[in-house]
Amino acid sequence: MISTVPKNVKLWGRGQLTIPKECRKALKLDNETQLNVFVVGRCLVLTPKSLMRSSLSKNVEKSMKDQKLSLNDLLKDLKNERQRSVKK
Repeated sequence: MISTVPKNVKLWGRGQLTIPKECRKALKLDNETQLNVFVVGRCLVLTPKSLMRSSLSKNVEKSMKDQKLSLNDLLKDLKNERQRSVKK
């Protein structure tokens, strides 16, 4: 699953957030799942702790190919979403 449409989440007290149900289901995340958190530019990236960067890269690449998305498609959508959220 690759979604170029962002899911809005609220940051709660002490920096907590709720990952949307459809995302948790697609990634098979449960209450016991630990996550790695990365900051990439102004983006926050969460990955299951068991998922290593090389396998993450392969999974993203495969999902992009399956959905016929290019890196330029993702970057264009990201730029559009940033512009949209700045207007809010």
